[in-house]
Amino acid sequence: MTVTLFTNAAQCVTCAGPSRARRGLEMKDAGIRDNTGVAIKGDRIVAVDSDESLRRAYPNASEIDCNRGLLAPGFVDSHTHAVFGRARFEEQELRATGVPYLEIAKRGGGIHSSVRDLRSRANEDLYALAVPRISRLAAGGVTTLEIKSGYGLTVHDELRTLRVVRQLSEDLPMRIVATCLGAHEVPFERQDIAGGRESWIHELTTELFPAVRAEGLATFADIFCEPGVFDLAETQTILGSAKAQGFALKLHADELHDGGGAALGVTLGATSVDHLAAISSSGIQALSSVSTVATLLPATMLFLGTGRQAPARKLLEAGAAVAIATDFNPGTSPLTSFPLLLTLAVSELRMSAAEAWLASTVNGAAALGLANSTGQLAPGFSADLAVHDASDFRELPYWFGERLCRITWARGGPCYPLP
Repeated sequence: MTVTLFTNAAQCVTCAGPSRARRGLEMKDAGIRDNTGVAIKGDRIVAVDSDESLRRAYPNASEIDCNRGLLAPGFVDSHTHAVFGRARFEEQELRATGVPYLEIAKRGGGIHSSVRDLRSRANEDLYALAVPRISRLAAGGVTTLEIKSGYGLTVHDELRTLRVVRQLSEDLPMRIVATCLGAHEVPFERQDIAGGRESWIHELTTELFPAVRAEGLATFADIFCEPGVFDLAETQTILGSAKAQGFALKLHADELHDGGGAALGVTLGATSVDHLAAISSSGIQALSSVSTVATLLPATMLFLGTGRQAPARKLLEAGAAVAIATDFNPGTSPLTSFPLLLTLAVSELRMSAAEAWLASTVNGAAALGLANSTGQLAPGFSADLAVHDASDFRELPYWFGERLCRITWARGGPCYPLP
């Protein structure tokens, strides 16, 4: 099997260390090394060492010249809604005039607008729309991403959304993790019908979840746990059933209001709790010493124009494991440039560059249960890496809005640009 060397890097971000989420002082060290290259064989990294040592160890290897760029792990985007139909640009204007997000949803906009649109589209159309979006993520250095359902809100449409995600995973070089988000909302057509909420929850737990498990369509079950959407008792019922049926758990928690979702996620053993812009001090404390990852989505809060962000520094100082992700979706975060997320992590969340890198790689992987296989440049890990047009790891958050990624490889093969 051919060995390929990535050499002549100005700097290498390894993020090397324990195969788990980092926290506390561990977040200060992103494993920055000079005169360091990477050797890959098949879909695995086999060595991380000086260029000279790699050439001696693998004299017949082919080489990819990093041309004095920044060699780094591929980003792990652990929270996206990348399968959808039309954009919802009109809602940005509505929010600018003072119409709140939940009010837009009550009028049939927001999630419900995407639901109506998705239901009208064929699987082939959804697939064709998703491919260039995912390719733009890859062009920013993303090699692993999660994709949620949640714009179907019928058993039939949720299943076919997840089948589209499966097809994307089979066809594209990136690693894609699927999440069932049937509990994204109560379907609009059921909201004013007596027993409508209860009937949807019953269908989720007795029809959708078993069907998803039978086809192996998703690893995670997720829910929008927010006052006015699903409350704590409903979340406990839905995710308790999902867990009993073999799903790992995620929560959209404490995004707009403190509803206690983060603490409940910890109690349920969720892999991650996401958003957290309104998390309470007790929620922060609950996350301080557990494996549940706090996934922050700063692009969402910026795009919503809320003027606030999740308390990243309090979470970090409490010892929580913090990740960041794009929340790529048509209504509240139409972002496909992952490096811009690093800018927001530093400038909006007040994270250091090292913390932002670790939150984007190792901790993003932990938020998907993949910390033992991706997120760092170390022997035995998946050959997921990127080369950026930069000579220092702090440049990616600094040059905000720039497209600096030159090369992305996922699972040992080119991901961007494709050959």
